[in-house]
Amino acid sequence: MYESVIRSHLLFSGFSDEEFRQALQFYEASEKSSRKGDMLNRLGDPLPAFGLVLEGSVQVYMYDYDGQPIIMAQVNPGGTFGESLCFLREEAMVMIEAVTDVRILWLRTENLRRSVQSPLEQELCRRFIAWLARRALAQNRRIQVLSKNTLRAKLITYLSQYAVRHGSEFDLPLNRSSLALYLGTDRSALSRELSRMKQEGFLDFDRNHFRLLTIRREDS
Repeated sequence: MYESVIRSHLLFSGFSDEEFRQALQFYEASEKSSRKGDMLNRLGDPLPAFGLVLEGSVQVYMYDYDGQPIIMAQVNPGGTFGESLCFLREEAMVMIEAVTDVRILWLRTENLRRSVQSPLEQELCRRFIAWLARRALAQNRRIQVLSKNTLRAKLITYLSQYAVRHGSEFDLPLNRSSLALYLGTDRSALSRELSRMKQEGFLDFDRNHFRLLTIRREDS
């Protein structure tokens, strides 16, 4: 049922049926469903496996010194979470929560640590490293956003990053509450700033659908 979702991910794309089966065995893949609100890890414990979301949505977040949640990532179908923590066996100082009912393919990384032999195993290792590099770039983009001094500058940076990848008109994956947490603010402040930017002709939006009109690089 979810094979097309799995095969669309960089880790599994382009494989023959037999290679795909062997790749799942290599990662000791197993599917599991969780309900909305379920926590998918224990804070402070290493992750035994990382997840590929097949259905639903997952959020990875942590708390700041004031006890306010900060969203690190929202993961939708076809996305993954926890790869670095799983591979490095580090204590997970983030929380991973199902924000809807979810179906997840859990993948283990033990075989990535041993000496690989076959061409397929070598390719799986290469792809895993490439995926970690992509995730590192995504974290760099997040740092660029949070390093800005004002909410407007954070919004401009975040929306401009999206526009570079998707064009001047796009749908954001985060709702208002989640976007506010991602930017380190509250929903009311975010809504006010978006409304001002809309009135000033910087952008237009309808719920999560945005169109950039004339973003000025101010407050950066």
